[in-house]
Amino acid sequence: MARVQPLSGFPEWSPQDRLLESHVISTLGEVFALHGFGEIQTRAVEPIGRLAGDSDASKEIYTLGRLTAEGDADAKLGLHFDLTVPFARYVEERQGQLQFPFRRFQIQKVWRGERPQEGRFREFYQADIDVVGRENLPEHLESEVAIVMARALAALPIPAVRMHVNNRQLVEGFYEGVGITDVAGALRSVDKLDKIGPEGVRKELTGKGVDERAADAVLELAKISSPDASFAGAVEDLWETTVLVDDGPVVEAAQLKLARGIASLAALVTGVNEATATDGNGGVAVADLRIARGLDYYTGSVYETFLTGHEDLGSICSGGRYDSLIAGGGFPGVGMSIGVSRLVSRILGAELASATRSVPSAVLVAVTDAEARGASASIADRLRARGIACEVSPSAAKFGKQIQYADRRGIPFVWFPDAGEGACADGEVKDIRSGEQNPADADAWTPPAEDLKPRIVHG
Repeated sequence: MARVQPLSGFPEWSPQDRLLESHVISTLGEVFALHGFGEIQTRAVEPIGRLAGDSDASKEIYTLGRLTAEGDADAKLGLHFDLTVPFARYVEERQGQLQFPFRRFQIQKVWRGERPQEGRFREFYQADIDVVGRENLPEHLESEVAIVMARALAALPIPAVRMHVNNRQLVEGFYEGVGITDVAGALRSVDKLDKIGPEGVRKELTGKGVDERAADAVLELAKISSPDASFAGAVEDLWETTVLVDDGPVVEAAQLKLARGIASLAALVTGVNEATATDGNGGVAVADLRIARGLDYYTGSVYETFLTGHEDLGSICSGGRYDSLIAGGGFPGVGMSIGVSRLVSRILGAELASATRSVPSAVLVAVTDAEARGASASIADRLRARGIACEVSPSAAKFGKQIQYADRRGIPFVWFPDAGEGACADGEVKDIRSGEQNPADADAWTPPAEDLKPRIVHG
């Protein structure tokens, strides 16, 4: 038989690691639901034409087809590489049935054929939240979505996060004021700052026909950041000294857009920090004018979130405001997305947290001999009926070996159905960690709360 070859980019966690992943997923869902987001699931496949659109995404799509049906319509399907495209289709198909603003969360696997590397997979979980309006969407929801996501991340076994936020109107107004006509192209270049550095961005901008003075102004704007609304003064001062367009109406329109963006960003930073401030912490948001989010469809707030002490991982959560979820307009929204598998891989790799045991069982019911297996199974079922996870020993070996079996699996208690004279009718239960052993009734005994189920503990 040929040796099994592993496939890179497709994580398969151990049972203990899967417990941690499940904890992350369920915790996120609980926080989202607490804030009024309803859960949806969408199909795993979409038509390739819808998935690819006019972008280069087709290079990363896994296509779907049946081996025995070459040329079948299924061959025109692909696995979704994010949750935004299927969500847009979902809203478009059901727009007459949904109540707007529509608040949804979605936690599902996606597939992306990119080069696997640390924290980047080809099959992974994403967790998205979005609020979508029918014709308009109140600006305060841009703060609310960020606050909900910050609270969801705070509930996970990870270090504190910093949410870097910017506003596309602010940036676009400034760019237009220094004479940049291809604003989207300039934003895509600035989005590469961390990868290619200021000189690389300057070279890209001038290569696209951007005036050198304008390129310098763009890089100066990207240097501005603050944990509060004080960034506004720095932006206004830079605007006064670097406006390069001499066309009055153009400058006036750009300045109006800039002013709207400054006001929106100030409200966002202030609102998020007021809601997430704790003792000794002024909140998670920081205005960071280098955050560009190179995708063209963002029109307002944009977000990038980093794990304190693990900035090398890159952004663990991002998103922004958009004017239209569906081609043709009319469905503005705001949303954020967490790379769940990316985050889980760092939690595991850096030993930030782990499950207290690898199996759900709190009790192993021992078997005295083959004929008594039915009695052991009966005790196990009585425990299960009361919500206590347990299993029956696979063999009627010596009790010492059955205890060793429980220890290897991380099961804290062993139940002995026949413990000799004077024992309770159901036998005795032993905490194999302390050695303490006591008579027990299967209809009354309960393990300590901390042992009832596997717990997630910080590393």
